Amino acid sequence: MKLLSLSILLILSNVLYACDDCKKYNNDDLKITAASVIHSEEISSTIWEITVSGNAGKTTPTPAGQLHDAPVLGYVFPTTLQPTDVGFSATDGIVALALTSHPDFDDTPLWDENTDNIYDNDGIVWHPHWVVLHQDKRVEGGLAVKQFDKNDKSVKLPPTNPGMPMYMDSPGFQVITKGNKIKVVIPDYRMNHKTDFKFDAVAAYMQVNTENKDKPMLGVYEVYSVLSKDLSLPYQVTLK
Repeated sequence: MKLLSLSILLILSNVLYACDDCKKYNNDDLKITAASVIHSEEISSTIWEITVSGNAGKTTPTPAGQLHDAPVLGYVFPTTLQPTDVGFSATDGIVALALTSHPDFDDTPLWDENTDNIYDNDGIVWHPHWVVLHQDKRVEGGLAVKQFDKNDKSVKLPPTNPGMPMYMDSPGFQVITKGNKIKVVIPDYRMNHKTDFKFDAVAAYMQVNTENKDKPMLGVYEVYSVLSKDLSLPYQVTLK
């Protein structure tokens, strides 16, 4: 909880100083008004949903034309889940489900989201990632996806990971955008049958870094909205 508190302070204090390029995405499509995680006993799954003021998923990033500095937009559910619940080895940080779009690269090599029989050309299609976030003062948003030494044999990632030296998975759950809602359905067995966790909802701009050693590989540079206002993760899974 100490790490989470530090991250909250960093996000709220630095959000006004994020990159200028991020601001063009600051519109109603990324203004969160509600969120829910509902567990359905009938289908043994949880349904994760974010509601926005505008059209969920309509705004996607403008391509940078390269991997370095590639923009990433995300609707993110920070949770109290443990890394081991979603297939990572134990590590400190905040487990989050991130629904993302990024046209410059494809990090879901097992999945063909646009069904054109090409598996590496659909990064712009909204898709999910499990990630572990941690405090990182090198970026304006104060958070980054946690990295590790690629030679560290103690690190465990799910077999569906995209092959990057970060705590990131590409689980392949279908993301659905309709009107002002974006949602995803996750089978219970894919998250250790956990149904008693808490969560929050965040819309954010992230960016890839492959050249600057003083920046994280994938950092949060601007936060457009936080449902709880203070990232306190106050919301509980609804059981049905």
